Amino acid sequence: MSTSRIEWTESTWNPVTGCTKISTGCKNCYAERMAKRLQAMGQPNYKNGFEVAAHEEMLLHPLTWKKPRLIFVNSMSDLFHSRVPLSFITKVFETMHKANWHQFQILTKRSKRLLELDPHLSWAPNIWMGVSVENSDTLYRVNDLQKTESHLKFISFEPLLGPVGNVSLQGIDWVIAGGESGPKARPVKPEWVTDIRNQCKDQKVPFFFKQWGGVNKKKTGRLLDGKLYDEMPEFSIKASA
Repeated sequence: MSTSRIEWTESTWNPVTGCTKISTGCKNCYAERMAKRLQAMGQPNYKNGFEVAAHEEMLLHPLTWKKPRLIFVNSMSDLFHSRVPLSFITKVFETMHKANWHQFQILTKRSKRLLELDPHLSWAPNIWMGVSVENSDTLYRVNDLQKTESHLKFISFEPLLGPVGNVSLQGIDWVIAGGESGPKARPVKPEWVTDIRNQCKDQKVPFFFKQWGGVNKKKTGRLLDGKLYDEMPEFSIKASA
C-alpha cells in the first residue's frame, strides 16, 4: 500500500505503470517525472521507466489491506491505455469486487476505450469511474463516461487549462477541479474554477477544489473565495471481514 498525498484519496494502487501522452493535459505529467525518479532509485516496477507495464504481482495487494480506505487505481498510469489488455483490466476489476470494503477510484483520459470496453466490465458500487478533462476540447470524455454502466461517475477538471463552458452533469456524482502544479505549471484562471463550482451548485453535484497549483502549490493553497471545498459523493464503506 502507498499512502497518498492527493487530497481526494487516501492510498494508491498501481497494478499498471507507465503511459503515453494523448492531449495537452499530459504535457507536464507528474507521473512521468516520478517514474524516472523511481527508475533511478532502482524500483523494479519502473526498470523501464515510463513504459506501459502490467504487474501481475500487484493484483491482489488490496485484499491484504484490512482497513477500509479510498484507493486511487493507477495513479502512475491509465488503466484504459491501449497497451493494457482487456484480460488484465478484467483481473483488476475482479480484485475490486473481492475487496468490497474499499472504495476504488479510477481516472482515465481514454474515455473512448472505456466506453468500448464497458459491456465487458463488471461494475460494482465500490468502483468509482472518472474522466480527466482539461478544457472544452476534451469535454467529450464526460459524454463517454455518462454512457457507461458504472455506478458512481466523477470528473476531474485537472490540470484545468482553459474554460470548459456549459457542462451537463446528468448522472455525474462528483466533480474535482484543480490547477496544474510542478516546475512548468501552466496558470489557471479563477473564473474557470468558479464557473465549474457554480455549475455544480446549480446541478446539485458535490464539488472538491484540489488546488490552485503553480510551482509551489503549498503557497497558493486550496481556498476558493476564502472557503475550502472538500465535498464528496455519497457512498458507504462495508466493514472489513
